[in-house]
Amino acid sequence: MKLVIRAPNWVGDLVMATPVIEAARRSERFESVTVVVREHLAGILADGPAAGLVRTIGADAHEAAAYRELAPDAVMLLTNSFGAAWRARAAGVPMRAGSALSGRRFLLTHSVIPPSRDGRRVPIPSAHLMRDVAGLVGVLVPDLHPILAVRESVCERERARLARLGAGPEYILCCPGAAFGAAKLWPPGRFAQALDRLHDARGWRGVVTGGPGEEALCDSVAGASKSGVISLGQEERDLEGLKALVAGAQLLLVGDSGPRWFAAAFDVPCVSVMGPNFPELTASSLELARIVRVENLECAPCLERHCPLVHHRCMRDLSVDLVVRAAHEVLARRAVPA
Repeated sequence: MKLVIRAPNWVGDLVMATPVIEAARRSERFESVTVVVREHLAGILADGPAAGLVRTIGADAHEAAAYRELAPDAVMLLTNSFGAAWRARAAGVPMRAGSALSGRRFLLTHSVIPPSRDGRRVPIPSAHLMRDVAGLVGVLVPDLHPILAVRESVCERERARLARLGAGPEYILCCPGAAFGAAKLWPPGRFAQALDRLHDARGWRGVVTGGPGEEALCDSVAGASKSGVISLGQEERDLEGLKALVAGAQLLLVGDSGPRWFAAAFDVPCVSVMGPNFPELTASSLELARIVRVENLECAPCLERHCPLVHHRCMRDLSVDLVVRAAHEVLARRAVPA
């Protein structure tokens, strides 16, 4: 059999999918495995064991064309979008396995139905859902620890850049952005205060980076700091470089966004501030991670991109003290031998 894996479209979800991709790559069930991934996300899989399996796509039409060219016997849909299932069916893929979300169950030949209670979906970790989808095509995933790699030349490039900007070899990386929307954003001044306090306690300088369009946000965090936080907002940035930056950091301070999973892959301590999301959806790979959120808000989690009540309490009520304490806790975990 020939298998195509349709990779997720979000950074964090793609990193969470890497154990599934690796298990499929090692499986003896398939003559060939191809990973179809959005072009801008291909750097996540670069240098890793699945790098040679990647087929990049741009527009949706490219996805359908890839299915027709590859002529797979089965497609494993690790994205939950309706369109991905529709295009796989339109391309005539005989076996279409995925989650029965987004109203697409009728498009699938094999589906995982997430649990529900009183007519509402019960949140389960996304990594667990993808593992269950893999089981539909006979792929058993023994471990959900994310798998990433980055070549030494990229690490050397990032170390040289940090040295040029005045950062030492020990630093705290901060990723304050969130592609999902404003509801996931902790105020830049809070990030700056947390980085300042950790600098005072540990002596590690803060380095702030982000994705396309987050240049001003990175500069705002650095501008609000008192400890000389360095912004990479005006520097060239890419996902391969982000892997190197995370892998070399003492700690990652991040919103509820994809870089948290980079930290899990490289076993870097991480504190993630969470607002409108279900914590259960990301409740995996928590050995060196702390999810910090405001508990017992009647309106949370709302899953909205912008706060519908405007007050944004899930983020504005999240204190710097809580985040700094969580940072010291995960750093202490790393210091304890396994």
